[in-house]
Amino acid sequence: QVQLVESGGGLVQPGGSLRLSCAASGTIFSINTMDWYRQAPGKEREFVATIAKSGDTNVADSVKGRFTISRDNAKNTVYLQMNSLKPEDKAVYYCAADRNRVMPTRQGEIDYWGQGTQVTVSS
Repeated sequence: QVQLVESGGGLVQPGGSLRLSCAASGTIFSINTMDWYRQAPGKEREFVATIAKSGDTNVADSVKGRFTISRDNAKNTVYLQMNSLKPEDKAVYYCAADRNRVMPTRQGEIDYWGQGTQVTVSS
């Protein structure tokens, strides 16, 4: 079993930046691809970014050029650097991981979810 714990959420002004972290523990050798999703109030959960163990990435069109996903396999941690934040980026951000996917496909299969961290973009 794998546990995922997000951190780094908070309040930021429009145009500002935040970096989210997700630390994995448990049977961590079973993890291949790792992902970030987000969910705003009243909306469905939305794909944000994914990264393979090799470091290859894929991101949603809505955040392309603003968000960057990365990982440190030695530290069992995945990151989401968020720049040029907009009010519409406000959501709970969830870390996720999969045991089977090798390629960083969008909206791929998920085996484990974190508890989520709140990101608020407001003046």
